[in-house]
Amino acid sequence: MAGGERSEAVQFGGVNPIFRVSDLAASLDYYVRVLGFKIDWEFTGVIASVSRDKVAIFLSEGDQGNPGSWVWIGVGDVEQVHAEFVRRGATIRQPPTNLPWALEMQVADPDGNILRIGSEPLKDRPIGAWLDMYGQRWIQKRDGGWVRRS
Repeated sequence: MAGGERSEAVQFGGVNPIFRVSDLAASLDYYVRVLGFKIDWEFTGVIASVSRDKVAIFLSEGDQGNPGSWVWIGVGDVEQVHAEFVRRGATIRQPPTNLPWALEMQVADPDGNILRIGSEPLKDRPIGAWLDMYGQRWIQKRDGGWVRRS
């Protein structure tokens, strides 16, 4: 096959990010009790799959991936998810913020892995600052570019 062509006989399934965690039991507790996921399967002390609706994440104890990984998850209403997570005691790294691509929040797990969760941006709300992996805030300039806020 030439570049860009694809075989109709093979279909790709979903994507399952793998988060490296230091304590699988503690991570499973957080994802289930605080974030509302369910355990799909588990090899105790090694790896597990958690899911919520159509989103599945593998949690691997001390292996596979790097600490502090990120994943983006689209939802119907991020403000509703935010309210739920606040009630449950989630670690909110950034509350819902209107950005050009989404109304988005950031949630951290016990190992510093970040779930960026977003829904459609709001046309009637100004664009806010985006928080990068170092905790630096970036604001959009008038020309559409981004600059780190001092």
